[in-house]
Amino acid sequence: MHDGFLTYQNMKFLKMAAVLCVLAVITYVWYQPIDEHNGGTWLGYTLGTIGALLIFWLTWLGIRKRRYGANFRLSAWVSAHVYLGLSLIVIATLHTGFQFGWNVHTLAYVLMMIVIISGGFGIYAYTRYPKVMSENRRGSSLDDLLAQIGDIDRECRQIAAPLPDSVAELVVQSCEHTKIGGSLLRILSGKDKSCGSTAAFERLRTHVSEVEQEHAQATRKLLVLIGKKCGLLTTVRRDIQLKAFMDIWLRVHVPMTVALLVALVIHIFSVFYYW
Repeated sequence: MHDGFLTYQNMKFLKMAAVLCVLAVITYVWYQPIDEHNGGTWLGYTLGTIGALLIFWLTWLGIRKRRYGANFRLSAWVSAHVYLGLSLIVIATLHTGFQFGWNVHTLAYVLMMIVIISGGFGIYAYTRYPKVMSENRRGSSLDDLLAQIGDIDRECRQIAAPLPDSVAELVVQSCEHTKIGGSLLRILSGKDKSCGSTAAFERLRTHVSEVEQEHAQATRKLLVLIGKKCGLLTTVRRDIQLKAFMDIWLRVHVPMTVALLVALVIHIFSVFYYW
């Protein structure tokens, strides 16, 4: 998809965006209004109309792309969103004439920028993170990794059954006080400072030299198993973190797009109502 949307149909949408931006800049420099550049001049209305049509069209493409069974190429959709969406920065900024204030017009502009930035992050996430996730898992699926963790817990419980309580308690801590996921901040950090397995591993590593000789081999095996579990947990948490980064942008992009459409309609209505 990455190569597809960048070069789709010989960079069709990049060329369209470049032509729009160049024409907008040349016209903006050439045109000298009586007062100053703003959205109320004929150029301002023209650029505003182009920008509004682009926003509605790109939103419609997004809706169409998500319709079940829609015959629509993903590369075309992404290419149009990236290049024409970026062109809105130039077109909308020139439409304002660099006149900003505490009003619905500036609100629509700010919301548009948030949508563009969040969309850009989404494109980056979907082109970058799948490869990183694959490398992180090393050929295993998330279910496989979780199954391995479960197998290690069962094996540790069996080994710890005849061992002293001080060792068995650490195994219980590793099995029952280890969490995957949790709060949004914990997921996005990819770490859990209060992880029971990590704490049990550190305590067991210092405790292994203190156990009786008859339990030393079993304790060392527990240390190896819990250490392996900690490594698997790191992989799982990293996988969940990357998946969250791939998904969280939509929780900004989609609501901000809806807010942008509302603000844009109000902006257009107020302009023509007071015209």
